[in-house]
Amino acid sequence: MKRFFTLATLLLFMMTTTAFAASIAEQRAQINKLHDKTLAKLYAKYPHARRVISECYAYATLSSTGIKLGLFGDAHGRGVAINNVTGERVYLRMKELSAGLGLGVKEYNLIFLLNTREAWDNFIIGKIRFGASAEASADDGVSGGTIEGAEYVAPGVWLFQMTTKGLALDATLKGMKIYKDKKLNQY
Repeated sequence: MKRFFTLATLLLFMMTTTAFAASIAEQRAQINKLHDKTLAKLYAKYPHARRVISECYAYATLSSTGIKLGLFGDAHGRGVAINNVTGERVYLRMKELSAGLGLGVKEYNLIFLLNTREAWDNFIIGKIRFGASAEASADDGVSGGTIEGAEYVAPGVWLFQMTTKGLALDATLKGMKIYKDKKLNQY
């Protein structure tokens, strides 16, 4: 168990120092590369997602790492939101805190589908509050179909979540905050 704590601490430290060492342009390039990889994985698993993403008002991808030790957990991530109507690109950060029993470390990707301008505006300023859903599909509001594999999380917002590495066993309550990365959005 002591090794697990040491490894988890070292992993988080390495990811943090890497982000500080890179220039703004390098960090944007890293996020854009993660974005492309995330979409490639999503399209491989859910081919219909390509059409849904191209038809929605906007979308966002976030790559995250989470750790859960005992009663408390933490996750952080970064990503980009892209407005399909205006072409605007907004770089994001994500922070998640959890409470409840659990143990594990995992890397995962979040892909948000934003179907209205209001959902876009609320998402990029961090105003959306996320709720739980047990649905396997939801109405996409664009073509009247369903979004297989996505969960409805807020008005006009659907979410795909894909675990990329790790194993975590937990039963927790979570709070997630997504906000603009002030440094990376300076032009």
